[in-house]
Amino acid sequence: MIRCLFPLLLVCYLIGCVGEQTVQHPVEMSERIATAGDNASFHPIKLDTKHLPNSVQIHSKVISGGLPEGDAGFAELASLGVVTIISVDGATPDVEAARRHGMRYVHLPHGYDGITDQRVKELAKAVRELEGPIYIHCHHGKHRSPAAASVACVAAGLISNAAAVPFLELAGTSRNYRGLYQAASDARKLEASMLDQLDVEFRERVSVPPMAEAMVRLDHTHDNLKLIGDSDWRTPPAHPDLEPAHEALQLREHFTELLRTDEVKRQPEAFIEMLRDSESSADKLEKMLRDWQAASYRDELPAEISKLANRIDTQCTACHVQYRDIPFSEK
Repeated sequence: MIRCLFPLLLVCYLIGCVGEQTVQHPVEMSERIATAGDNASFHPIKLDTKHLPNSVQIHSKVISGGLPEGDAGFAELASLGVVTIISVDGATPDVEAARRHGMRYVHLPHGYDGITDQRVKELAKAVRELEGPIYIHCHHGKHRSPAAASVACVAAGLISNAAAVPFLELAGTSRNYRGLYQAASDARKLEASMLDQLDVEFRERVSVPPMAEAMVRLDHTHDNLKLIGDSDWRTPPAHPDLEPAHEALQLREHFTELLRTDEVKRQPEAFIEMLRDSESSADKLEKMLRDWQAASYRDELPAEISKLANRIDTQCTACHVQYRDIPFSEK
């Protein structure tokens, strides 16, 4: 049961052909567009949300975006009428927060290198059969979730293939993620009978490989350090729980723990060297931040702090390009 109507911004769609825009119940809108198939008009909308990063509506039933920002994010989803949340991120979904606001979580994670055929089928069945409106999210809402939303909607017959790549461009998906663009470009409508027969257990949480899980934690801490850097390497006013030196320590620990895993030890030496270099840079960053903090920030900000942070950023980007983001077809 839909608890509230979408705001006007969410449901003003042109159905079938250019004409007058009308406000409609989201489920009724979904049914009309679904029956129109590939001939349905497609007009994605960027949403003005406070606690849902990069939220973009791809279909009257489906919104793509980033991780809901705490309880306020889930409350905002509820205010939009969202009933089902699909996470394509590797992090463990906050199932309890969703339940508090009357929503269901489904965990269907995928990487930056593309979306497997099986996952495309599962995403298509989800948007076709689960109660909507549906919010599909990754961490930042710019790369994996727009790709997942586009392939799901194309495969389920909600939008045309021609609309998939433009949606990624609207959401700001980087062209560096060639596997995600390839997935959107290759997406095709699947037979309804096949999706009907597809046996899928939609689970609230699924396990991810240890290395992928460690990378999720590393990315989260790295994001915290970026917030600190934007605040001149002091605790950000909006995030009083972030202590600069401690976050640098946590980052160093993530690199250290990764280097201890058997999975990393099996990787190419160049990959391991990137981790070692970042581990060393994070260690130096922590010590410099502690020294500066011990001086009560009276001394001028050491230039080396920003240099070390930039070095870590550069190594992370290079590693992603060389090892994480390569499309399936090139592996």
